[in-house]
Amino acid sequence: MLDLARIRQAAARLDGIVHRTPVVTSSWLDQQLGARVFMKAECFQRAGAFKIRGAYNAIAALSPAERARGVVAWSSGNHAQAVALAARLFGVRAVIVMPKDAPATKLAATRGYGAEVVEYDRYTEDREAIARSIAARDGLAVVPAYDHYEVMAGQGTAALELVEQVADLDAILVPISGGGLIAGCATAAKAIRPTIEIYGVEPELGSDTKQSFDAGRRIEIPIPRTIADGLTVGIPGELTFPVVRALVADILLVSEAAIVEAMRTMFERVKLVVEPSGATTLAALSQHKARFAGKRVGLILSGGNVGVERFIELVSRKA
Repeated sequence: MLDLARIRQAAARLDGIVHRTPVVTSSWLDQQLGARVFMKAECFQRAGAFKIRGAYNAIAALSPAERARGVVAWSSGNHAQAVALAARLFGVRAVIVMPKDAPATKLAATRGYGAEVVEYDRYTEDREAIARSIAARDGLAVVPAYDHYEVMAGQGTAALELVEQVADLDAILVPISGGGLIAGCATAAKAIRPTIEIYGVEPELGSDTKQSFDAGRRIEIPIPRTIADGLTVGIPGELTFPVVRALVADILLVSEAAIVEAMRTMFERVKLVVEPSGATTLAALSQHKARFAGKRVGLILSGGNVGVERFIELVSRKA
């Protein structure tokens, strides 16, 4: 099961492999939002996002024989790059199933790390079924993006670091896709500081976890079409959702316009480039700032993998 001991074990495996990413602050942002804001900049992580934490930990936990046969994963981009990089570090084969319309920068980076990319149509084909078919055919170990305890434990090291870097946090806001990041972060943070509140963040156009959280059961929605391409899962994870229900205070929804504005604010005021998924936590704090007034709030900026052309296109949009 997922617990603090497992997350600390993951941290030991990751020591010297992943970056201990910085926490960035902005007095201007604090003044605008009426809170003390501490941004965990996973945009500076290896492969540009937090995903390397879970991918490397999961591959490290395999037996030598399993690892030698290689790994397979499915992802819209960040997990793809992370598994590709982790596999390269171990010197093993990686096959990644990616949507045809994934950002070109993420496709190129995944191939650049040496992975074999199998493309599919995210709206008509089942990526997990494709990946598991390849795994059965070639004897590869499956490394899921979120529904896997070692992946969840690896992702939880982001919050483990954050609560060590910043004392007395009142809340942490975490982007949600399948739930691996928030499950790991909530487990780590609440084990160390039980009074802390963990909030998930989703785009309004992809609210599967919010609907599931409110209903008390997993609800599936059509694959969402949102600029936050890293958050396009249609149903919460089978393993992650019980952790979210048990440890998360609420799920906050953000508009597409608020995500773009958060990206612009990060660039202009904080001097950080974050991808749309990574900007959702600042967007949520901005949209729901009354809830966090006067509090010390941590934001997980999950990644910075956005191409120059796409970044310019988004931040140039009219409000």
